[in-house]
Amino acid sequence: MAERYDCTECKKSLYGQKYILKVENPYCVECYEDLFSSSCEVCQKLIGCTSKDLSYKDQHWHSDCFLCIKCSRSLVDRPFASKDENPMCIECYSNEYSSKCHECLKTIMPGSKKMEHKGNSWHENCFTCNRCQQPMGTRSFIQKEANHYCLPCYEKQFAMQCVHCKKPITTGGVNYRDQPWHKECFVCIGCKQQLAGQRFTSRDDFAYCLDCFCNLFAKKCAYCTTPISGLGGSKYISFEQRQWHNDCFNCKRCCVSLVGRGFQTSKDDILCPDCVKDF
Repeated sequence: MAERYDCTECKKSLYGQKYILKVENPYCVECYEDLFSSSCEVCQKLIGCTSKDLSYKDQHWHSDCFLCIKCSRSLVDRPFASKDENPMCIECYSNEYSSKCHECLKTIMPGSKKMEHKGNSWHENCFTCNRCQQPMGTRSFIQKEANHYCLPCYEKQFAMQCVHCKKPITTGGVNYRDQPWHKECFVCIGCKQQLAGQRFTSRDDFAYCLDCFCNLFAKKCAYCTTPISGLGGSKYISFEQRQWHNDCFNCKRCCVSLVGRGFQTSKDDILCPDCVKDF
């Protein structure tokens, strides 16, 4: 007597019938479709064993139902995109949702490289320097008005040149006597330290820091021998080819300040009237 061969689910004999094996268990077609077949997203009918099941992200379609939601073209064996779980052909998706190139106004297709700047998008080959027309790629650029320039072109066309080194000034410039300088180039002619941001003066068209200017050109105080700058409104006393800081113009004997008072000299010294009497 022959061994029975029945459907795992309904137990009907499968002899002479179509059946399907799943994990070595046989099922009649009806049971298999009830248990394992998926429903089509479009027509809601089961996708039978004899139909091709197209799936994407846990969704399933009959071949005839797998159509673009916009233009109804078949998406079988075609690239497609999904919006809100609805399949769309690449053309419809791009026209509906993809960015438009700011230069050529054409759609930037999904998967293609695009450049973005301040809310606008470009095809990679459309985002070019306004002067040399070469694509920017990953190079640095500068925007001026509505145009973009690679750094070499911007410097050639717009950047001022430093009076000292003759190279373009792109950042950190200094204007002195209506002439542009790099901060690094605008230095004291004496000690070479940068003058940007600090007090300085000039002589014979050369710029000096205050220390160098005083050491080179300022008169020396007859008392303390340090330079008298006279800059910034500081006051000093001058008498017979000699100069003193206000704070140094004191009586040699009693040290009282002689600023605004009468005084007399004794050789190289200055004395108040009281000390002159005693002397």
